[in-house]
Amino acid sequence: MGFFSSLFKSGSSASEVDSRVKPSSKPIGVVTHFYGGISVAIVKCKEPLRVGDTLRFFGATTDFKEKVGSMQYSHKDISESKKNQEVGIKVSEKVREGDEVYRE
Repeated sequence: MGFFSSLFKSGSSASEVDSRVKPSSKPIGVVTHFYGGISVAIVKCKEPLRVGDTLRFFGATTDFKEKVGSMQYSHKDISESKKNQEVGIKVSEKVREGDEVYRE
């Protein structure tokens, strides 16, 4: 073993490091944008969402659940989204473009 092989030797495989489990259901939406200053995720809905729904945001480095407390469309509060509508949802953690959204 040389100097470099000892530097890059790892005690765990990639599958052991990433122990998160992707949801088995189909995603009901996808994050298209995130406004970090106000912590709002823009979600393109594949199915209607309602205020009060519990959502799971899942991506390469994202995995958390959030209850929808408020939702907006065109800067106006709404209580339910429509299919294929892009809505803003206030979130407590950072999300990224392409993160999938699941209903819990």
